[in-house]
Amino acid sequence: MAAADQPDAIALLKADHRKVEGLFERFEAAKGKSEKEALARQICTELTVHTIIEEEIFYPACKGKTEEDLLDESYVEHDGAKVLIAEIEAGGPDEEFYAAKVKVLSEQIEHHVGEEEKPAEGLFAQARKAGLDMNALGQLLAARKQELLAQIKSQGLPTPETRTFQGAEVERGEPLDASSSEPSQDETRPGAR
Repeated sequence: MAAADQPDAIALLKADHRKVEGLFERFEAAKGKSEKEALARQICTELTVHTIIEEEIFYPACKGKTEEDLLDESYVEHDGAKVLIAEIEAGGPDEEFYAAKVKVLSEQIEHHVGEEEKPAEGLFAQARKAGLDMNALGQLLAARKQELLAQIKSQGLPTPETRTFQGAEVERGEPLDASSSEPSQDETRPGAR
């Protein structure tokens, strides 16, 4: 594709946002488990590629030219999404909280997109106002995106890498009883853990 045919960075990233929003809508409307699983995997793939190209190319270009707090929040929001992506990828539609994880991921992404696309003060508006070369960034983003999609097609989805989460120790509790939101009988026993 010729450089003139490529969208600028913000147009490319916004197109990614619209695509994922559509996938989340399709997931919500899907009836069959196999359809839900296929859509969830596509969502995870799209978001994984999107977070990588933003973190490798777009966010570094914004550093020092946009509000530092907004950029920091973007990295943290990505890391939260990556944790849910890993959970969704490791699970399946037969698991009790599978659909809930996809729903929460959609809500996190909706918030994140709102922060990036907010008119006049969002990350994209700040980046454009700072005079970043959106055409050159768009070319870099598009090339890396194609490279990642080819890599995923041949090797599968990479393990998500968090940049801001420091690996804090988190204790894993007993799962909730599948028929209610109450702890399982074993969990209510004294000394259970």
